[in-house]
Amino acid sequence: QVQLVESGGGLVQAGGSLRLSCAASGRTFSSYVMAWFRQAPGKEREFVSSINRSARMIYYTDSVKGRFTISRDNAKNTVYLQMNSLKPDDTAVYYCAGDQNYIGSNYRLYSYWGQGTQVTVSS
Repeated sequence: QVQLVESGGGLVQAGGSLRLSCAASGRTFSSYVMAWFRQAPGKEREFVSSINRSARMIYYTDSVKGRFTISRDNAKNTVYLQMNSLKPDDTAVYYCAGDQNYIGSNYRLYSYWGQGTQVTVSS
């Protein structure tokens, strides 16, 4: 069992930056694939990025490539999402997710979820 807690959301102007953190409980964090999703009001949950156990496999949705960077620190049981050049379209609740095997973009296939953190980008 893994518990995930996100932090780092907030209000930022367009062009600004935020770094989200997701702290995981448990001693087996390093064995989990981790991912970030987001959900805007009235929209379906959307894949943002994922990272495998060793950080050698990383994926991004096209709309954030070149602006967002996912990373993980297995010693700290934490995964990060550095978000630069933020746009109003990035406004959403951002969720951290984990799974022992799945690294894809289908949110339904991730086993563990955090409670989410709000990111609001003003124009």
